[in-house]
Amino acid sequence: MSIVCRRRHLSPRTEDSYRFWIRKFIYFHGKRHPNTMGRQEVEAFLNHLASERHLSASSQTQALNALVFLYDSVPQQPLGEMAGLKRVQRRHRVPVVLSREEVKAILEQMTGMARLMAELMYGSGLRVNECVTLRVKDIDFSGGVLNVRSGKGGKDRSTLLPERLHGPLKQQLLRVAELHKQDLSHGAGLAPLPSALVRKYPSASTSLAWQFVFPSAVLRP
Repeated sequence: MSIVCRRRHLSPRTEDSYRFWIRKFIYFHGKRHPNTMGRQEVEAFLNHLASERHLSASSQTQALNALVFLYDSVPQQPLGEMAGLKRVQRRHRVPVVLSREEVKAILEQMTGMARLMAELMYGSGLRVNECVTLRVKDIDFSGGVLNVRSGKGGKDRSTLLPERLHGPLKQQLLRVAELHKQDLSHGAGLAPLPSALVRKYPSASTSLAWQFVFPSAVLRP
């Protein structure tokens, strides 16, 4: 399953979501193998999510996409049209948007790296996953931009880097450089790389440029 997801260039979050719903589907039917089930079992599971679990339309759609992907890609037995599927009606609500004053009040309650990450997401329009996976090499202070790699839909893009965050980010990079130096001295500090780059530049994972701007507190050997 994981191999198929990566071959289709699905994001890690999509892969995790698909795995979650496929596991739920299998457990719902008493741990039967998907090869022994088909359209009726999928409809029963999805209708259960709607009528018994009262899940939202987006969650039901997510589960449906996961099972369609499973049967299309693994046993290669497309489900076809599901006439008995009861779809949850999507509700349209006006989104809640914080004012500048409200955002400022929230940020003032935050400190340290968490505050810098929140300010960066707000000022540059980054998603949470894009922020936590930002690399040192993706920051361009001279051009005032951030380069986002493999964002939503696997696409790259550039976004503005607020000038007021240049100083705090430079201080953060100094801390990252010192931490990286310490990690290397302990035989760690290897940043995960895209598979193609691992083969082409095997030593790149030890370079500062590929380190995360906001590294995890868990040391990766």
